[in-house]
Amino acid sequence: MQSAAGTVLYDDTCPLCVSQVRWLTRLDWFRAVSFLPISDARAGAVAPGIPRAELLAAIHCVAGNGTVCRGARCFRFLAMRLPLLVPVGALLWIPGMIQLAETIYRWISRNRYRLSRWFGCKDSCAPPRTDDRND
Repeated sequence: MQSAAGTVLYDDTCPLCVSQVRWLTRLDWFRAVSFLPISDARAGAVAPGIPRAELLAAIHCVAGNGTVCRGARCFRFLAMRLPLLVPVGALLWIPGMIQLAETIYRWISRNRYRLSRWFGCKDSCAPPRTDDRND
């Protein structure tokens, strides 16, 4: 399941999270990362030692070398591997930007279910299918 770059663990009960993973899956042209819902039985093996409550609190990425990043740092990790998002990922390496991004991420994470309703996340929030990837 784990790709060479890493595996992203996300909350598949959150419509906003599922919608974002769906978009990230489409942007992952080279299949640089794997996406795994935390409800999947394999999630515990991918992220041993990380409590489920912590996995539910933020998106996590377990890199191929075992390094774990979460929240905005996970997004930065992803952005640097998805061609269209590299400029955004590069911005997050500017000193101070990741701290600002973490503050914004924490607010979004705390309010994600409300944001899902505000953005009318319905059919677009269905779990990503394997055929959603560009082949």
